[in-house]
Amino acid sequence: MADVKRLHLVDGTFELFRAYYSKRPDHTTPDGRPFKAVAGLVSSMLTLLEDADEAVTHVAIAFDNPIRSFRNDLFPAYKSDEGMDPVLRGQFDAAEEAAAALGLTVWRMDRWEADDALGTAAVRFADQVGQVRILSPDKDLGQVVRGSHIVLVDRIRQKVIDEAAVVEARGVPPASIADFLGLTGDTADGIPGIAGFGAKSAATLLQAFGHIQQIPDDPSTWPPLRGAERLAKALAAERPLALLYARLATLALDVPLPEDLDALRYRGPTHPFASWCALCGLERYVARGQRLAARG
Repeated sequence: MADVKRLHLVDGTFELFRAYYSKRPDHTTPDGRPFKAVAGLVSSMLTLLEDADEAVTHVAIAFDNPIRSFRNDLFPAYKSDEGMDPVLRGQFDAAEEAAAALGLTVWRMDRWEADDALGTAAVRFADQVGQVRILSPDKDLGQVVRGSHIVLVDRIRQKVIDEAAVVEARGVPPASIADFLGLTGDTADGIPGIAGFGAKSAATLLQAFGHIQQIPDDPSTWPPLRGAERLAKALAAERPLALLYARLATLALDVPLPEDLDALRYRGPTHPFASWCALCGLERYVARGQRLAARG
């Protein structure tokens, strides 16, 4: 029955970064490879799968590998691999192998981004499950949140972000999140935004007009807003850029993911998981994997 199913969609890129920059001890494989990020990812995913409150039934994880997408063709300054610590960058392929050994469905993104895969899956499968839980704190994923049916889970802050929480945090509904980021920018993605626009001014205008293209040039038609004349001039001068930035922040919800929902059902780690752990010097995870396998 749909009401007993939960689809967990994991931002693997975020999990890798989180593990790499955490205070957890370094880990090196027996053959000398730096492996802290992968070890942390595996630990984090085991914890998720073991969590009775999360009650994982269906799960997939997406990675940006490489950290480039079609958005770099639209805006070269968009986020990329440039400047990434090569030790971290070198662990992405191994992270995908680890996730697959754990029995997770793995989506490797190159033309699209991990967030596009997560958003596509959330929208595609929403009507087939009781709840979709997207494990990521990324602001742009707020645009696919629906009531308490599609939610974000911020595991660092231990917060569940439903539609009401999106509105409370940003001042706009999910449908206006991309426009909000187009005006205010998103430093994590290399989106600069429009000079002078902050969260309050962007939210005030988007509450009134919904989308950037619908904001009138004439500030006398705007709701009361401090610095309206100045902001109107900035928007008039850079509206094409604002629209581009909003496009960059808009999730692609048509990523060609081949799996149906049943393919995402979690059935436990694969048979090679124990040997993978031994190869990587992570024998301490074998028993946890065995318990998950026994649970089915």
